[in-house]
Amino acid sequence: MTINAEHQAANTPAPTDLADLRGGVLQVGPLMPMVQNAIVADHNAVRVPDGSDRQAFLSDHGSKFTIAVTSGKIGVDSALMAGLPNLRAVVNFGVGYDTTDVAQAQARGILISNTPDVLNDCVADTALALLLDVFRRTSEADRFVRRGAWKAGNFPLASKLSGKRVGIVGLGRIGTAIAQRLEGFNCVISYHNRKPVVGVDYRYVGSLTELAAGSDALIVAAAGGADSVKLISAEVLAALGPQGYLVNIARGTVIDETALVAALVSGALGGAGLDVFADEPNVPESLLELDNVVLLPHLASGTVETRQAMAELTLANLDQFLTDGTLCTPVAR
Repeated sequence: MTINAEHQAANTPAPTDLADLRGGVLQVGPLMPMVQNAIVADHNAVRVPDGSDRQAFLSDHGSKFTIAVTSGKIGVDSALMAGLPNLRAVVNFGVGYDTTDVAQAQARGILISNTPDVLNDCVADTALALLLDVFRRTSEADRFVRRGAWKAGNFPLASKLSGKRVGIVGLGRIGTAIAQRLEGFNCVISYHNRKPVVGVDYRYVGSLTELAAGSDALIVAAAGGADSVKLISAEVLAALGPQGYLVNIARGTVIDETALVAALVSGALGGAGLDVFADEPNVPESLLELDNVVLLPHLASGTVETRQAMAELTLANLDQFLTDGTLCTPVAR
């Protein structure tokens, strides 16, 4: 028996849903239809209520669930995890899992999976699209034509990307894919990580401020989480300077957003391409009127091909865990 559509729309389970859990699968937050339909049809998944109904639901039924299926945007936070005493795995749709209480999961032996690699290309492509846009002022030029301003004179000159110095913050899978694309533009690539990456020829810089000072553009591809909150500080932005550009396809929390807005409004930073924000979907009002800022609605992996691959990997992780208690792509502890 599957979730009743009326109850699903209201974010509450139908009474009969809890009679046949077939693995105790809990859906946390909205999911891509392919994933949601599969976990309901195959495992009779129940969606945890949001808001004031959640605590009562967990008190009555929390012990029945062993697996939570969620997304990188929603995750399984501390309170929800505490209300699931028999939870054994969090299956995550997305590469980021900073919205899940990893520390509690580790302490309780709860496994976590994500969907790495399958989205590298599309996220890297988006980073390059943003970088080209802010350098060449493509979106600004589009608006210039649409409002009829071309009839009054030519569009101002933009900046060349080829050959520029680009710093990458986080040379992981996605950061490496970005660097490989930048090679085609003959860019001079440097990077910052917690430690140098073995086997790469790009220049490692141990200080973020030093990396910013020596770059024409900074691309943020670092993982989210408590360790990276406001990693890109006011000091780093000041080092990047009024001729520098910032691109963020990581997490909004990685940047001190207040400092970023102030730098962009004052002209202390040349421009920015942003796919993520600190309080999504809320974007700082001050950015909306700035022509030197390109704003995207967190869509870096948003292609049909990539989301299909992410969905398939999410379901493969769920099926494998139900079969043998392991995950295809576990998050390293």
